[in-house]
Amino acid sequence: MWFSKKQPPIRSLIGEGTAVHGELRFGDGLRIDGEVHGDVIAAGDRPTLLVISENARVHGKVIAGHVIINGQIVGPVHSTELLEIQPKARIAGEVRYETLEMHQGATIDGELRHHSSQGEKPALILAASNDA
Repeated sequence: MWFSKKQPPIRSLIGEGTAVHGELRFGDGLRIDGEVHGDVIAAGDRPTLLVISENARVHGKVIAGHVIINGQIVGPVHSTELLEIQPKARIAGEVRYETLEMHQGATIDGELRHHSSQGEKPALILAASNDA
């Protein structure tokens, strides 16, 4: 893939069947397979990776660098690097991104807003055109 930055390791997991209530702050990488009722926020200035799996549910604000969503989010999403919205993703809330990859079947009920930290043209990856 053209996005060649090395991904931070996933050091934390919210397992399936687990429900967390309250704000969740993380560094490096976090994978959510369960439910979070509260904000999920990347801490620090280092690159971060957040994976929200197919069975995961987040009810709150999501802020991280590289965000991969295949579950359900009710609340705003802010990705400061790459936002990957996979086929089973369901988002209800405003979505802000620097680079966006959205797969067929994903849904967003809210506004999409591009933001750029470098002031460049927005980058958009069409998932259906990954034949190269």
